[in-house]
Amino acid sequence: MRRMLALTLCALMLAGCAGRPGPGPGTLVDTTRGTAGPVDGPGTAVSQEAILPRGPYLLDTGDRLRVVVFGQESLTNAYAVDPAGNIAMPLIGTVPAAGRSTDMLSREIAGKLRGGFIRDPSVSVEVETYRPFFIMGEVTAGGQFPYVSGMTVQHAVAIAGGFTPRANRGNVEVTRRINGQLYRADVPMTHPLVPGDTVVIRERWF
Repeated sequence: MRRMLALTLCALMLAGCAGRPGPGPGTLVDTTRGTAGPVDGPGTAVSQEAILPRGPYLLDTGDRLRVVVFGQESLTNAYAVDPAGNIAMPLIGTVPAAGRSTDMLSREIAGKLRGGFIRDPSVSVEVETYRPFFIMGEVTAGGQFPYVSGMTVQHAVAIAGGFTPRANRGNVEVTRRINGQLYRADVPMTHPLVPGDTVVIRERWF
């Protein structure tokens, strides 16, 4: 009888495992507080500190830029970073922008203009409009909102009309793209946001 019971329990456990395949490389997974995904094949995870904003801001799809080529009014204009991560300018055509800082992009544009178009170009690039952030879950009005430099999770919640009565206000979930890979982490309300972040306010259980 005991043997039959043990076999039955074993079969149930195996069936449960079959219904929950393990995360593969790049899979976005839920993690304990203080860690972030993704989890690779062996199951290692990076620390939460790994998603903190560091260094210059890197451009991505959805950013709108103001490019000034001094002395060249026909080239000075606003340019949007397209879904492929590029901007398209007169004379030089497509210029890769995603993953570069504004300084890197200005040097790239100047280099292309110098190659047969302008003898000594002076180029300035600044972000005119950042790509939006997203907030959902237990807030009054979730959705997509314009990003403002220096934002924190607390600011994002205020923009979304505040918490609902069911909101878990202790910590929130932030999903962020870093070097082309998505990461998800539990963070405090003071955590700094970057353009493109997705913020999820969970429901409290009691």
